[in-house]
Amino acid sequence: MIEHVPLLAMEGIDKQFSGVPALVGASLSIDPGEVHALVGQNGAGKSTLIKILTGAYRKDAGMISFTGKSVEFTSPEAAQRGGISTIYQEINLIPFRSVTENIFLGRALKRYGLLNWSKMNEEAEALLRRFDVKIDVRQPLFAYNTAIQQMVSIARAVSFQAKLVIMDEPTSSLADHEVEVLNGVIRQLRGDGFSVVFVSHKLDELYAVCDRVTVMRDGRSVATARMADISKLELVATMLGRDLQTVKREGQTAFHGAGHASDRTLIVAEGLRVGTRVKDASLSVRAGEIAGLAGLLGSGRTEVARLIFGADQPDAGTITFDGKPVAFRQPIDAIAMGVGFCSEDRKVEGIVPDMSVRENLTLAILPRLARSGIIDEARQSEIVDDFVAKLGIKTTGPEQKIRELSGGNQQKVLLARWLCMNPKLLILDEPTRGIDVGGKADIQALIRALADSGLGVLMISSELEEVIEGSDRVFVLRDGRTVAELPRSAVSELAVMTAMAQGEATADGRVG
Repeated sequence: MIEHVPLLAMEGIDKQFSGVPALVGASLSIDPGEVHALVGQNGAGKSTLIKILTGAYRKDAGMISFTGKSVEFTSPEAAQRGGISTIYQEINLIPFRSVTENIFLGRALKRYGLLNWSKMNEEAEALLRRFDVKIDVRQPLFAYNTAIQQMVSIARAVSFQAKLVIMDEPTSSLADHEVEVLNGVIRQLRGDGFSVVFVSHKLDELYAVCDRVTVMRDGRSVATARMADISKLELVATMLGRDLQTVKREGQTAFHGAGHASDRTLIVAEGLRVGTRVKDASLSVRAGEIAGLAGLLGSGRTEVARLIFGADQPDAGTITFDGKPVAFRQPIDAIAMGVGFCSEDRKVEGIVPDMSVRENLTLAILPRLARSGIIDEARQSEIVDDFVAKLGIKTTGPEQKIRELSGGNQQKVLLARWLCMNPKLLILDEPTRGIDVGGKADIQALIRALADSGLGVLMISSELEEVIEGSDRVFVLRDGRTVAELPRSAVSELAVMTAMAQGEATADGRVG
């Protein structure tokens, strides 16, 4: 009988940070030609396990074998040379370099001692065509949106012809059709004998492409099963450490339906236009209301939010805030009026990675905490402790660097940054992006509670279910135009999708 040898075997992996256990006897086994899901709440240990495998961290104990040999990579570069390629949740590319340069970074093609740009451009274009992406690869990466950048990151990783490709939340910035393209590439990789570790909080994606799943909780590997043998509810219950019946009772969305919007309108934006990205966008948000902003990728959702916040200036259109015409020239003007904005890209526009949780959380409120240039540290600590407890932020302490936190906990810190300023209007762009099932429910419940307390919320989400279940009204954008305003009674998946696709809604909704 031939002994089964997995491609990757990690057993008994321990890791501590400052004496706090991050992994306790964790394990992971990947077969050749397998797509394996790795799931768990934020802080469960998934990223730490991956970083130990790829040499970013050193394990304290345990064994790792790859292709039947004992290994311990000393750096991500060494892991890459050894046959393991990783795509992290946050895009780790160089924005001011061209697409081609990013794809061939560290392995440029040469001819007669000179860089062979024509060959590299040709190969970069061919590689991206596999992902149904047709762009000018000579342009700098920053010229393209987050979704394209993510596809470039994926293309770069796949181009190494690794035996094992690790994808950490690769679809968090992708539209539905791009997700389908990626799923096709994953199936193609599997068919060619490659293995994939797929980390995602979107359960539908896991069931679409994965063969098996390993569940992590509190730094431990608590279950491994075939996807066909475990239901979504069972998977969630295992992730949360709760029994199945409890999860079924709590299975309803944490938004719990519509709130109690007042008659007081906080903000009205009419006829906003900027370049070719936003052509005629209008919306309004009332106090105590969650107004959803839906639309396909490229419809102008984030661009409209940036116009309202003063991060960009409109070419045309008007904004009224609290009954008065305003023209925010920069974000500080909007902040002074009581507007907060959580960006979709927490790495670039949110966190300051080398600063502590305390410093990140209180960054926007520092002027209020200072007297004669001296920070009231006691008050600062009180605010930080309050929000860490209130939002359930998992951290070893307020002085821990925010880059050491999981993506979901980083997002909670950013949310707390604005909440501690007691804003009137909070703009949330993808507030639960990359956040696990339990953390997502916490954030959604908090958003609903904030609206119930009188705060106005403008919520942008690429997850249609989140917009439909969590919004009191939904505005739909298509090609930079507001094409529908749907009251709660008219909000449905069909109505929103029809408006996104055709610029039309149901008879009960108002259409632009």
